[in-house]
Amino acid sequence: MGSVIFIGAIVALVALLFFSKASFKPLRLIGRIAVRFVVGALFLFCVNLFGESVGIHVPINIVTTGVSGLLGVPGVAALIVIKQFIAI
Repeated sequence: MGSVIFIGAIVALVALLFFSKASFKPLRLIGRIAVRFVVGALFLFCVNLFGESVGIHVPINIVTTGVSGLLGVPGVAALIVIKQFIAI
């Protein structure tokens, strides 16, 4: 029941913004950041899946997901290097 209320609240908020003629730029920005976080989490999952054979594991949490999503491949490389230095 809680998910129905949550989805209803989001729909009501979007309808309110639409009828008040508010700018959708903040929503677009939040959407782009959310997509990048999801892509970052998937990328970390793939790195952990394939890096398992060589002993590479980067935990998937909000910080590492944000770094990998917003910075891309250099961010993941930095996370791997940091993880290797901390593990020593």
